[in-house]
Amino acid sequence: MRVPLSWLREYVDVPADATADDVLAALVSVGFEEEDVHRFELSGPIVVGEVIEFTPEPQSNGKTIRWCQVDVGDEHGGVRGIVCGAGNFFPGDKVVVTLPGSVLPGPFPIAARKTYGHVSDGMIASAKELGLGSEHSGILRLVDLGIDAPVGTDAIALLGLDDIAVEINVTPDRGYALSLRGVAREYSHATGADFRDPGTGHDDAVARTPSGFPIAVDDRAPIRGRQGATEFVARIVRDVDPSRPTPPWMITRLSLAGIRSLGVLIDITNYVMLELGQPIHGYDLDRLQGGITVRRAEEGEKLETLDGQVRTLSAEDLLITDESGPIGLAGVMGGGPTEMSDATRNVLIEAATFDQVSIARTARRHKLPSEASRRFERGVDPLVPYVAAERVASLMVELAGGTLDTELGGALGAPYRRDPITLPAGFVSGLIGVEYTDDEIVSALRLIGCTVDERDGGWSVTAPSWRHDLSDKWTLAEEVARIEGYDRIPSVLPTPPSGRGLTSAQQGRRRVANALAAAGFVETPSFPFTTEDQNALHGSPSGEKLPSVKLANPLDGLAPFLRRSLVPAMLQVAHRNVSRGIVDLALFEIGTVFLPKPGVQYGTPSVPPLAVRPDAATLTALDASIPPQRRHVAVLLTGHTVAKQPGQVAVAADLADAVDAVRVLAGAAGLDIELVQAQRAALHPGRTARVLAGGVDIGYVGEVLPAVSADADLPGRVLVAELDLDAMLDLAQSRVVAASLSGFPAATQDVSLVVPVDVAAGAVRAALLEGGAPLLEGTRLVDDYRGPGLAEGTKSLTFALRFRADDRTLTAAEATEAKLAGVAVAAERFGATIRD
Repeated sequence: MRVPLSWLREYVDVPADATADDVLAALVSVGFEEEDVHRFELSGPIVVGEVIEFTPEPQSNGKTIRWCQVDVGDEHGGVRGIVCGAGNFFPGDKVVVTLPGSVLPGPFPIAARKTYGHVSDGMIASAKELGLGSEHSGILRLVDLGIDAPVGTDAIALLGLDDIAVEINVTPDRGYALSLRGVAREYSHATGADFRDPGTGHDDAVARTPSGFPIAVDDRAPIRGRQGATEFVARIVRDVDPSRPTPPWMITRLSLAGIRSLGVLIDITNYVMLELGQPIHGYDLDRLQGGITVRRAEEGEKLETLDGQVRTLSAEDLLITDESGPIGLAGVMGGGPTEMSDATRNVLIEAATFDQVSIARTARRHKLPSEASRRFERGVDPLVPYVAAERVASLMVELAGGTLDTELGGALGAPYRRDPITLPAGFVSGLIGVEYTDDEIVSALRLIGCTVDERDGGWSVTAPSWRHDLSDKWTLAEEVARIEGYDRIPSVLPTPPSGRGLTSAQQGRRRVANALAAAGFVETPSFPFTTEDQNALHGSPSGEKLPSVKLANPLDGLAPFLRRSLVPAMLQVAHRNVSRGIVDLALFEIGTVFLPKPGVQYGTPSVPPLAVRPDAATLTALDASIPPQRRHVAVLLTGHTVAKQPGQVAVAADLADAVDAVRVLAGAAGLDIELVQAQRAALHPGRTARVLAGGVDIGYVGEVLPAVSADADLPGRVLVAELDLDAMLDLAQSRVVAASLSGFPAATQDVSLVVPVDVAAGAVRAALLEGGAPLLEGTRLVDDYRGPGLAEGTKSLTFALRFRADDRTLTAAEATEAKLAGVAVAAERFGATIRD
């Protein structure tokens, strides 16, 4: 809301020396946010001049200019020669002259310059050049504005161009502040300055007496049982002259408030809307057919609005109609056929109160926000329509030369009342945490317009008509805190209860993420949306279509399903990076996948009512309507793990790097894992493994098929791994390992075993560990040889072994004995032999 200070001073005593910052500081103290300060971006000398004479001079380009002699006063150099291209002024006219050194909005500095064979010593300004409207066809004649000022008078002050507006942010619950009336009242609250309410003087007897012009409300389908229109006041002004100029003071105030001048009749309705917060609409009375009826639209009914658009209406839209049909969207925008124009002579003024929900839904349905709908959907004062209609009528009489028709007009409405709110004693202090006295509470509520009556143990409070947001004791308490000052509320940090913090699952997820980041991987969160084909390819081992959750209103119609795997999104992230020249990638993501059970229908059966806590059965039904959601962790590698550099060739990422990443995150989760060769639809059949932990399948690791990589526009090899992080952390919690650390040195030996090629290295490693226990502390595969010197169908696996005892330093013989015990187990299970 932009508030011109000259306008604000009409309703509240703002000190003459108060700056825009002072006004903003006062409004901030009562809960408004400051936005900006607006002013006319011009500077003088800009003065009143009188055209003494001019000489028309035709030019070779077909244009005729006037070489003018303009008297700007002795203090500004007397008579000056000025070139002007306009032709709408005459000798003796008073005009606005921008002298050399002045600056017009743009910025457009004015200087004496040679043009059309003369030195133009200034410029005669139009209304548009001064920021007083959009008229640019001719210069501004002061006689048209009813102004006759002495030559040399400062035109900036004369036309109100020295005014300033402050802008504040008005939250949706404080719609009363979308008016000068509301802001002036709030400034009075902040400073104690006297407030003069321009919204007083309504006469219930007159305002609610149906007479004259026929008005009816026929709302047969009210939304939430609330009638679409509860107040409708009409006044008629005849014989207006729409060609009369809008006074400069009104144009400057409207401009500073962010509304451009559109002619005196429309300017008056906008001016009163800003003044009182009551949207006003004017109809060309001669274009109306019969009386006015407020009703709901018929589904598919048409209406041409003021913006020239023909709109198809919904049955929820509230309409203003006459005998010809719809003539306006109530509270949003009027219709084209009955709008006021340059030909209008008789005006019907409408000031109404419409249902907030109806107006908000209509404005959003038609994507048609307006200054009127902005106010109606926040709530207007139901007691101000009569005052607003009378104010508009009086201004049209004064500024447009009309005559108020006292016999014709109409009013429709019901007596207004609000239910009182019970405010218990001690409630405000208990809620806010500040000790307020009874006098402070009562005076604060009365200050904002409430009626306060004492009751046993508290007060009965009736909120004013303009404060729709005051609906219960909590909102009353907030008002007391706001009026008495937020600075009285102490800043106290709550003391956290002991024994709280991250859960074990949260700690585990953080350890995994930190471990992968420390290993050089970059986290790349992504959206959980994908296609059904991608879910089938990556979300199941064999590529069959398993159940997927399809969104009813997806952000992207090409990807309407929730993901069963993290890999598709990671392939997209990799492609996006490669397309931008980042080709060496090590990525990871921790995110949720959605795994609906076959045959189960998911989705909320019904939406629980608002403002009511759901019961246990409803909560259970809501939980059952959500598909299982597991948290997975996935990694992706492509390109090089070591870049080419002096003395070092580039090292491409391979399956071993992906396996190492799996071991890193398993170690961070606290699990021992085993890899078993497997197959998946999207992965290379010879380079894929299942990841087991304690015999439980927790995920997979492997190389993406070249065809799948090509479909993702990724060159080279792509390695991925995806593990069920929730399952990993659940398994880790079930394993409690407490072991002492030996202070004795380790003994190391290697062993090479020949086994059939179909025997997994992980199984051989497990056999060595089992047979070598308890002295065999760890094993690591260092070589897999399948070349000359070995029988066909066999391979040689070389393991590095590490032995340690808790109570002594092992001898070489003891280490060898433990090694041979492990070899014996491998020989028994797989026919393993020691390679010569």
